[in-house]
Amino acid sequence: MLACELALAGVRPVVLEALVEPSVEPKANGLVGEVVRLVDHRGLFEELAGAPGPPKANSGFFPYAGMYLNLGVLDESPLYVLPAPQQKIVRVLAERARQLGVEIRYGHELVGLEQDASDVTVEVNGPDGRYELQGSYLIGADGARSAVRKLSGIDFGGVTYDRRTLRMAHATVPADWVDPTTRGLKVPGYGLALPFLGLRTEQGGFSYAPLPDHPPTIATVEWDQPPADEPMSMDELRASVRRVLGVEVPLGEPEGDGPHLMNRLTKGHNRVAERFRDGRVFLLGDAAHILAYGGGGLNLGMQDAANLGWKLAAEINGTAPAGLLDTYDTERRIAAERMHIYGQATNALVAPGGDVTALRVLFGEMLGDPAAVRRIAELLAGSDIRYDMGVADAHPLVGRFAPPMDLMTPDGPSRLAELARTGRPLLLDFTGSLGRFQGVVDVIAAEPIEGIPAAVLIRPDNYVAWASESPDTEGLSGALDRWFGVAVNHV
Repeated sequence: MLACELALAGVRPVVLEALVEPSVEPKANGLVGEVVRLVDHRGLFEELAGAPGPPKANSGFFPYAGMYLNLGVLDESPLYVLPAPQQKIVRVLAERARQLGVEIRYGHELVGLEQDASDVTVEVNGPDGRYELQGSYLIGADGARSAVRKLSGIDFGGVTYDRRTLRMAHATVPADWVDPTTRGLKVPGYGLALPFLGLRTEQGGFSYAPLPDHPPTIATVEWDQPPADEPMSMDELRASVRRVLGVEVPLGEPEGDGPHLMNRLTKGHNRVAERFRDGRVFLLGDAAHILAYGGGGLNLGMQDAANLGWKLAAEINGTAPAGLLDTYDTERRIAAERMHIYGQATNALVAPGGDVTALRVLFGEMLGDPAAVRRIAELLAGSDIRYDMGVADAHPLVGRFAPPMDLMTPDGPSRLAELARTGRPLLLDFTGSLGRFQGVVDVIAAEPIEGIPAAVLIRPDNYVAWASESPDTEGLSGALDRWFGVAVNHV
């Protein structure tokens, strides 16, 4: 994702990938949150979704800590969901990167790095031996065990949860157990397990996820399990389901072509790096932050890429105002620490014990309140994040991801997401009086939209930098200078 963002801005990065080819191991099952709108703003949504049309917010039910959010009680849901296996996400992004001229080197592992005031030199193990590569900057997007983070001496503080055992596998279930109305699993002796929502019992957690393109995923969570050295097996999962639900579930081996998921995890982590920048070295994604509970990792990491990409490109291209690169750590740390809180709270709510059960009863009652549902949904989506854009008495849109807009321009109708695919800053002019500017922004004249300010300046990462109901050149000049290093230059 970062390579694509840099290439859109005219920078040609080199991607070093330690794997000799993209992994086929089943991992993430999709995108959740503002990242769904981000991939739409880059023209990737329809290919990832496998269907035409723009993304639509989820107005049904969504899982949270073995409970569920009824998003239907909200006037407008903030939560977007895009089911897509991680292998597909990686493939689509790699293809886009190549189309943009990015060089991807598979089987090249970073094993050392040094930096000075002007360059970073990395030592790489490649298929033909060890070599050195020099560049202006190095970005560690290399996962939770990041070599870049370790070699840079950046601490990765946080919490390790070592009481929990998570088991996951693709499996078949009896066809007559699947409820045709809800697509949930009707378990005799227990009841209905709704799809994707998960549930908690006093013995642990259980979830049934009938995702497309592969067999359903069955998962359990238990606490204080004895250690196991042998590989995970279907018999082990069956026994875990029996302990959690108190009944037998006849799980069968998965059908169709693999690889199939069969995994046991005995630890979880909530960690945030002490800094996301070390001179000319940056961290993003799981290298910068990891969550004990999924659902937000790709949202965080891919938005890290969108935030850093245009800023780093501006620095390389010589157009960045002073201090622009420092705002990457400041802004994305806000998002990482919010999800850190989410991970810790979720872990507390699914833990065993009567006191936790009582807390869940009270919390479940609160989730009948639309305001509480919105608060949790915005946390999950990342839409509660508001950056400080340095604007006094800012419009409520400023600092937030730009809302969806259907625009009527002189060239005809267009969605904001379609106009944003260049990766350039946009100035939406609903007054027809702002004119055009040379180079720095694309000025889009459009008919006024109810509920949208008269003028809106949107950064390349799709966050609103400035907005005004009665636009003035002074306010706009300040925003342009702060984020793009130029003042208004009318044509």
